[in-house]
Amino acid sequence: MKKLGFTPSDIKAIGITNQRETIIAWDKYSGQPLYNAIVWLDTRTAKEVDDISSKSNLKVIADRVRYLCGLPISTYFSALKIKWLLNNVPAVKTAVEEDRCLVGTVDSWLIWNLTGGKSGGLHMTDVTNASRMMLMNIDTLKWDPYLCNYFKIPMNLLPEIRSSSEIYGYLTRTVLQGVAISGCLGDQQAALVGQMCFRPGQAKCTYGTGCFLLFNTGQQIVHSQHGLLTTVAYKLGPKRPVVYALEGSVGVAGSAIRWLRDNLGIASSYEELDQLSSKVTDSGGVYFVPAFSGLFAPYWRPDARGILCGLTEYSHRGHIVRASYEAVSFQVKDVLEAMNQEGGFPLSSLQVDGGMTNNDALMQIQADILGIKTIRPSMSETTALGAAMAAGCAEGIDVWDIFSEDSATITNDVFTPKISQNERDERYWRWKEAVKRSCGWELHPEQKKIAGIGEVEEISEI
Repeated sequence: MKKLGFTPSDIKAIGITNQRETIIAWDKYSGQPLYNAIVWLDTRTAKEVDDISSKSNLKVIADRVRYLCGLPISTYFSALKIKWLLNNVPAVKTAVEEDRCLVGTVDSWLIWNLTGGKSGGLHMTDVTNASRMMLMNIDTLKWDPYLCNYFKIPMNLLPEIRSSSEIYGYLTRTVLQGVAISGCLGDQQAALVGQMCFRPGQAKCTYGTGCFLLFNTGQQIVHSQHGLLTTVAYKLGPKRPVVYALEGSVGVAGSAIRWLRDNLGIASSYEELDQLSSKVTDSGGVYFVPAFSGLFAPYWRPDARGILCGLTEYSHRGHIVRASYEAVSFQVKDVLEAMNQEGGFPLSSLQVDGGMTNNDALMQIQADILGIKTIRPSMSETTALGAAMAAGCAEGIDVWDIFSEDSATITNDVFTPKISQNERDERYWRWKEAVKRSCGWELHPEQKKIAGIGEVEEISEI
């Protein structure tokens, strides 16, 4: 702060944005976590999801769950992670029995600690984070008795649900003691605010570990028929209306590029990976589906696994790297195709942000595969910007009126498609064929039993 010429007294308020769905359980008296955080990509509850999806008599329940919270039953969301903690971690079980346990997403953990922790810290979350836990009624914006009962999660463990922009409390420690915490948004919703997507029909895509495309549907709840999630976009004040969104979540994007570097050792740095990709004009017919933990939207196939297709003797490292960049872009196209069907009219451009968007080559690939302009703002870290905007517009802070800002003044880089529609269609068809081949690889235990997989066979020595 000093290097930038600011002092703590210049800070008017603090906004928090966080990785959604990740769950933490802690002791409200000692302040200590009761177990490791279970992150959003964790698949330890896959068997329960498989059991539910494989039994036709449970489909009615799964449909009701989705109608109430907007989310399919999946390992991705928080409810099953909390249920796993309650059933499998003795420290959590004991803390619940002794009324010592609190549970929440990362924002809840941070706010509780920053506002006093075991000495009166606030146990709260905002509507955007709550909407990802598979426990909140997306219409009432309250914890739903049916959902909590179905997943066997006591409501007294859960945080209070608040709006995304209001004074929640004040810091009780550090040089910022006394500064208000007045903004809280899940990371992808924060990016939607940071991109100023305040009108129905506007959309943004954030590129990080995964990719997340959010489409503003206004005050209307749209229940997807094409594999998208219904979620809360934001509620910027207790008296302001809630705004909803459709979301397409891609589980593996930037993490696929990291996998090339760290697991396969194809290159020692991201810069070297970029150089390898730039040495080829295309993927040489190679397609990579990075379904490391299944496929998210719009497929929702937990049985899918990663696959490389189209390898020949001609293929080399550069083609695999290029195919990995294209995989990110194809997955975004999958989501955008579903979103266009839901929204009723196709997007003419896509606003993008996140760390991966700093790669010009990737953004050009994305424009080519989508066939529409890809627009990157000069401020690519719009997630942090959105949290700051929410904090600054809270009643009682009133640093700015974010709804009166003119988005036309924002400096952007625009990437325009350079390939033909025929080439785009053929490449996308091949991608869809690769996706088909990735599905059905991870078998449900009942499928293994029917196939006789896993049975012990006696091998006689010759």
